[in-house]
Amino acid sequence: MRVSVSWLREYVDLPADLPTGDLEQALVDLGIEVESVVDLRESVTGQLVVGEVREIEELTGFKKPIRFCRVDVGAANGTGEPQEIVCGARNFAVGDRVVVILPGGVLPGGFAIGARKTYGHNSAGMICSAKELGLGDDHSGIIVLPPDGAAKPGDDARPVVGLDDVVFELEITPDRGYALSLRGLARELSHAFDVPLRDPALVPAPAGTETPAYPVEVRDTVGCDRFTARLVRGVDPGAPTPSWMAQRLVTAGIRSISLPVDITNYVMLELGQPMHAFDADRIAGPLVVRRAEAGEKLTTLDGVSRVLTADDMVICDDTGPISLAAVMGGETSEVVTGVTTTVLFEAAHWDPAMVGRTARRHKLFSEAAKRWERGVDPAVPLVALERAVRLLTEHGGGTPSVEILDIDHVRPRTPISLPADLPTRRVGVEYPPARVVALLEQVGCTVAQGADRLSEDPGAVGVASGVGTVLSVTPPTWRPDLTDPADLVEEVVRLDGYDKVPSVLPTAPAGRGLTPRQRRRRAVATSLAERGYVEVLAHPFVSPELADQLGLPADDPRRPAVRLANPLSEEEPLLRTTLLGPLLGILKRNLGRGHRDLALYEIGAVFHPRVGAGSPPAMGVDRRPTDEEFAAADAVVPAQPVHVAVVLSGDLDPAGWWGAGRPAGWADAIEAARDVLAAAGIPDERVEVRAAEYAPWHPGRCAELRVDGSVVGHAGELHPVVVAALELPRRTSAMELNLDALPPTPVTPAPTVSGFPPALIDVALVVDESVPAEQVRRALEAGAGELLEDVRLFDVYSGAQLGAGRRSLAYKLTFRAPDRTLTVEEAVAARDAAVAVAAERLGATLRGA
Repeated sequence: MRVSVSWLREYVDLPADLPTGDLEQALVDLGIEVESVVDLRESVTGQLVVGEVREIEELTGFKKPIRFCRVDVGAANGTGEPQEIVCGARNFAVGDRVVVILPGGVLPGGFAIGARKTYGHNSAGMICSAKELGLGDDHSGIIVLPPDGAAKPGDDARPVVGLDDVVFELEITPDRGYALSLRGLARELSHAFDVPLRDPALVPAPAGTETPAYPVEVRDTVGCDRFTARLVRGVDPGAPTPSWMAQRLVTAGIRSISLPVDITNYVMLELGQPMHAFDADRIAGPLVVRRAEAGEKLTTLDGVSRVLTADDMVICDDTGPISLAAVMGGETSEVVTGVTTTVLFEAAHWDPAMVGRTARRHKLFSEAAKRWERGVDPAVPLVALERAVRLLTEHGGGTPSVEILDIDHVRPRTPISLPADLPTRRVGVEYPPARVVALLEQVGCTVAQGADRLSEDPGAVGVASGVGTVLSVTPPTWRPDLTDPADLVEEVVRLDGYDKVPSVLPTAPAGRGLTPRQRRRRAVATSLAERGYVEVLAHPFVSPELADQLGLPADDPRRPAVRLANPLSEEEPLLRTTLLGPLLGILKRNLGRGHRDLALYEIGAVFHPRVGAGSPPAMGVDRRPTDEEFAAADAVVPAQPVHVAVVLSGDLDPAGWWGAGRPAGWADAIEAARDVLAAAGIPDERVEVRAAEYAPWHPGRCAELRVDGSVVGHAGELHPVVVAALELPRRTSAMELNLDALPPTPVTPAPTVSGFPPALIDVALVVDESVPAEQVRRALEAGAGELLEDVRLFDVYSGAQLGAGRRSLAYKLTFRAPDRTLTVEEAVAARDAAVAVAAERLGATLRGA
């Protein structure tokens, strides 16, 4: 939000000699972030003066209209003669007063002004537009000053156009919506400098009448709990916006449009109450405030046709929606300059959550929506109406209606119980109860003890120490963010001064080291990183279409997902039930940026809803929840097991002068799963790999990994349909394991290292293609006995000489004894025993036998 100091001074008596730096520090101390400070007095250097146009000569023969002007700048040019200036703007005439910068001046952005010959004439200086002076974005024409102004030719133009001011650009946090107004900022500064406040919302305003100003029906009193309106008839359709108002709007970053619209924006900045102006003659029938019907369409003021959902609030007439409530009006009822003579002002109070969702859904972050989602004072709509009506009748004529509509369903604020010593206990700084009461009353709270008003005597019983004293605090209507005792404690600390809170670090308790779960997670991450995988962190949000893209069956437990109440994007409102969706999205994004060989991994939680769990209990922040409340909340919270997943695409081993690279495949994904299980401390003999069919993997290249007989994950090559749906390269492979499903890491005994030489024997077995290599390996291990130290598959071969549906698996067997050197007979006997078991279990035969 951009705000000028001169406008602020109308509502708060800031010291006349207040340095800009002190004002900036006061805002920061109040918790309001200052993005920038612009001293407009220094933005334009040199002579910037008021000029009066004496002559205009239209130049022809050029690609665009050009005018040669003689402008009276008084004695500012040293001669008293009219200044000759060439100008392309056409929105001024002879006799108009304009803003002129003379040669030697410098405009914002370092644009120096000189005297030169152009279009066949000498031009000394420039007639300025608002954009050239840094006052706004309007470059369509130069600034024409009001004819009744006191400034005469040659006078300094800075005070006339507002360049004698200081502008603060502020970043308002989401919980401080009241600070998005001059009223709210003035109140804060009145606390900081202990100076009087002139609250513009305290002016008297007429109440609603029995007869409404316009027939309105509010069908959803939760989405809209207050709706006020008033008519003004006989408005001059061509009445211009007064220069002082347009100047303040431009300084605030809002473009001047027309008098009625500018008034609604002005009141919004002043009071924090967004408003809307309808052309009442373009409304067909009574107004209805309701939820939109899915599929309804509305063309908003920005010219975009929007398809509405059932969560949007709309204002309708007999033709359908004419306004996207609290966000932006529609084209069919907008005020048109030069046409509109009957204006219907509307000031309402809308549900912040509804507005926030609508703004994000339609990507329409208007100034009104920005305030609504942060919270607006429900007590000011009638004041805002009165202010808007007075401004319109004063500057645009017209007669306000006696009838005033006020549909009020606002619930009164609920008092908050606050132990008087809670700020002291929470912060560690002594806050006497009387000080706590005084600070909360500065905020606007009503503070009482029980049913009686608190004594202002700090020596009163129970109030001096605060021990045992409980305050009943009713927050003001303009502070919807104050809902808990912790919020009130924060206000006490903020207004008393954050600088009074000492920076004392608590003594850290003795550590117990990492938990087994933390050690396992770190070991898995380290193992994958050492093998060349790159860790990524994906957003846990997914689209409803992801389940179909991954080819998940209708009864798959990964299909039901938790829907966020307030998602960052309506395109991804669900929490992930598998890591693969977001991880494959990151793979696709990197492929699109030119990377070809990728091996990525992520360790994170997935979310599975608890069907029929109900709603969690309401828990405050004033105390620790009980064990029963914790248990009830945990029963509702989605299950969140930690998974690990990898995705591979391109070459796993790069190509180079040494030869061709090796593309990543399904076997690498399975090997990654084995590496993870090994890093997690699961012995290899407890791991089993089996062929499986499980989406989104290819049914012929998918393996399930079991630990102690329980499935803990899957790995392999992705299904071609999935690869095509996600626009990924062919043969993309992936793995996903549930780390929380793994048993605890067993105590591993120290290995016995033999100093005797090994016996190495290769064996090639011919089996059916349907027999997994893992089963062959396990059969060899079972038959070889204790002398077998290691078995490793090093070759796979299939060919016509083996027969159809047969393949050869070659293994390297390592035999070693701990206490002696093995004889050839012992090694061969162990090998033969291994082959015999493989033949018995799997029908394997020695190749070449």
